[in-house]
Amino acid sequence: MLFDRPVVCIDLETTGASPQQDRITEIGLIEISPDGSLQEWSTLINPQTRISEFIERLTGISNAMVADAPRFEDIAEELQQRLQGRIFIAHNARFDYAFIKNAFKRMDVHFRADTLCTVRLSRRLYPQYFKHNLDSLIQRMGITTAARHRAMTDARVLVDFLAWIQRDHPLETLRDAIRQVMAKPALPPHLPEGLVDDIPDSPGVYLFYGDRHNGDQATGKQVMPLYVGKSNSLRGRVLSHFSGDHRSTKELRISQQIKHIEWHETAGELGALLLEARLVKALQPVHNQRLRRENDLCTWQMLTREDGHKTLALRYAADIDFALTADLYGMFTSQRQAIEILRNLADAHRLCLIQLGLEKPSRGKSTPCFGYQIKKCRGVCVGKEPALQHDLRLMEALAKLKVRTWPYPGAVAVRETFAGKQELHIIDRWSYLGTARDEADIEHILSGKADPVFDLDTFKILSRHLNGEAEVLPLTGSNRHAAGALDDAFRQDN
Repeated sequence: MLFDRPVVCIDLETTGASPQQDRITEIGLIEISPDGSLQEWSTLINPQTRISEFIERLTGISNAMVADAPRFEDIAEELQQRLQGRIFIAHNARFDYAFIKNAFKRMDVHFRADTLCTVRLSRRLYPQYFKHNLDSLIQRMGITTAARHRAMTDARVLVDFLAWIQRDHPLETLRDAIRQVMAKPALPPHLPEGLVDDIPDSPGVYLFYGDRHNGDQATGKQVMPLYVGKSNSLRGRVLSHFSGDHRSTKELRISQQIKHIEWHETAGELGALLLEARLVKALQPVHNQRLRRENDLCTWQMLTREDGHKTLALRYAADIDFALTADLYGMFTSQRQAIEILRNLADAHRLCLIQLGLEKPSRGKSTPCFGYQIKKCRGVCVGKEPALQHDLRLMEALAKLKVRTWPYPGAVAVRETFAGKQELHIIDRWSYLGTARDEADIEHILSGKADPVFDLDTFKILSRHLNGEAEVLPLTGSNRHAAGALDDAFRQDN
């Protein structure tokens, strides 16, 4: 036999992709004994929350169908008996296992099982194929199924897959592949058993702590995290830290110190990037250097002199609104960096240091700049180049550094969705104000809005994402009107 102990092939249907926030709507499982005998069991589950129209269309399970179905609590004891001591086999097993584990956890019941993911098993046995989702396996095996995305139907596909691979590979090859797929990753010694099992394979931000709590209750002092990171797949990224601890001094130190992990799921990459930037600046983690707040942020502003020609002046974030001020070029974390980059541009484009404001002119009107003396200026300072021509070359040299002003009349909401989950990121003047995950968040974010604080990292993140592909909802008018627009956005998907 392929397995030396009982196994269960299981599939779930759910209200969404988050094991913490969403709920199970159907369970289908097939118990396989060592002698090869099968026993099927399935049930609809009342999730005690609304099933969205998108999920209804995907699974065919409607709110009416589950209205009189048992709650998870009603079937938990029987389910636990059917799973007890069996290998938990599922397609993308992390998803199904996390939902079952969290459902039991809400009842204060500890559930743990050895898992076998048939996606990973398929990849190991058939590396020549690109796709390994359930539809691809069905097509590859040449079988016919009805009612895809129903729990029992999909569980039967897993049984067919286990039978199919036994006809396709020697028994010892299969057992070796299963052992490798089921091998547990090596984890830091101070992490509680089972903690990593709860981390979802979804976008979000994770925090590593050297202690098991966020703050000292006696003193009220905040405990700083060791590290804050983001990923489109939280669990895989977290595990990658530990698998590479022998290659990086930083990873090794984190692995030795870490005792607790927290995570926050988001609806996509943008939410994860914004939250990571905010948390790093607020918490100043020990092992984060990137995304730290820079207090000397500055930029070059192009000005018109009395003679009608162009020069530059250094401006600081504390003095002007970077989001609304026109003719700004470059974002620099220090005065030294700003001057160095401008000098390099002057050398490359043979610009005049006096005209740029980097060198003070002598009293004599025809005194050349230092660059002209070493043949790095075309001579606008001594009348050998027309000032208008120098202005044009200056604008051409700075074109790639042009700072984009805020393109909207006020605050906006940027919609992001992932696996049925929706978030609306509230942005004003390149400043991230917060994320609305339900209607209760909306008024709170808008009513608490202070003057936006310009942040370079947030500006870079938003500049990349607000490029015409993101769905942006302008929020003009009063807070009440803005909240109404957000309410409408939520209702579109619900």
